[in-house]
Amino acid sequence: QVQLVESGGGLVQPGGSLRLSCAASGSIFSPYVMGWYRQVSGKQRELVATITSYGATNYADSVKGRFTISRDNGKNTVRLQMNSLKPEDTAVYYCKFQVQITRVEYWGQGTQVTVSS
Repeated sequence: QVQLVESGGGLVQPGGSLRLSCAASGSIFSPYVMGWYRQVSGKQRELVATITSYGATNYADSVKGRFTISRDNGKNTVRLQMNSLKPEDTAVYYCKFQVQITRVEYWGQGTQVTVSS
């Protein structure tokens, strides 16, 4: 089992910044992928950004150039730096941990990000 603890959501004005963090603990087996997804009520959950334990990253087109995902393997932590936030970035953001070999995945409880003036 893997437990995920998310932090860093909140309310920010358009153009502002927020940083999300997700710490994983428990049975951590490499290689793995950690990342962030977001969901707006009534819509499907969508990819925001992912990073592998080797450091390979992947971003949704809508956040490229504005968001940066990074990791601290020693602490099994992934961070999402979100800059130039837009109202359409408003969503519940979920952290995901997936073991690449078994494809087993775990989700955090979600953290609300609201971009509004």
